[in-house]
Amino acid sequence: MAGRPAEHSALREELLQRMQRDQAVRTCVPPNTPQTDEQYAEFVAVDASNTAFLKRVVAQHGWPGRDLVGEEAAHAAWLLAQHADRDVAFQRSCLPLLEEAAAAGQATWADHAYLVDRVSVADGRPQVYGTQYGMREGRLELQPVEDPDRLDKRRAHAGLGPHAEYDRMHRQLYG
Repeated sequence: MAGRPAEHSALREELLQRMQRDQAVRTCVPPNTPQTDEQYAEFVAVDASNTAFLKRVVAQHGWPGRDLVGEEAAHAAWLLAQHADRDVAFQRSCLPLLEEAAAAGQATWADHAYLVDRVSVADGRPQVYGTQYGMREGRLELQPVEDPDRLDKRRAHAGLGPHAEYDRMHRQLYG
């Protein structure tokens, strides 16, 4: 981070703080425990604030990649986009920016893969990388995946581990 303008250091810190808040509202309620109305309202407010913030950042800087804000804050930017579920058009607009950043080494292909799946599911299409789950009749269920026979090959190309391992970990965390 040495040699970066103070503005970019401030942007880095803001991204990291927003990521911490994002995770705090998501982990304050144990898995499979209903949120209170107050917790849900806070969750929605944090996501709305983060989405508005990231929109301003993207408008001003383009995708905030590693060279601009550092590795951890670049990942934080992806997380804010990933959780912008109430603005799928914005998530969709981030896909080519994140793809370009990953191709330039400014973001990870894994982050791109997660956002591809998030937007695909929101659009009612099968996901590509098998990262998205949902609840159906009280059970955790993998959202539909295109071409399941080639799933692990696509995951490996994006820097993701085998789906069986991801599925096992996801089920341990979320039931």
